[in-house]
Amino acid sequence: MENFESILFEIISYVGSARSSYIEAIEQARHGDFDKSNELIKCGKDQFNEGHHVHMDLIQKSACKELDIESYQMLLMHAEDQLMSAEAFGILAEEFIELYKILQEKGIIGKV
Repeated sequence: MENFESILFEIISYVGSARSSYIEAIEQARHGDFDKSNELIKCGKDQFNEGHHVHMDLIQKSACKELDIESYQMLLMHAEDQLMSAEAFGILAEEFIELYKILQEKGIIGKV
């Protein structure tokens, strides 16, 4: 297995990209571009899933004592915090997009 530190940064990179996609999806929905918004949600989910798979592989190898995580606990906690944060952003982004759709359908907001 590659360098443990690199694996943790890989998780952080994937889920950071996912979170950025979710935030941009909300912005696109606010401007009424729901096609672009949905595209960004899908991209975010793909990135999140990549990070999640790397994390799960890491946990499995750790459980089998293939990795020593003791020296990297702080970085591991940061990676897991970013993973959870991205998951929450994804959920909220989907809710915001639906809200913007409803507001636009009711004529409360228009395309910006």
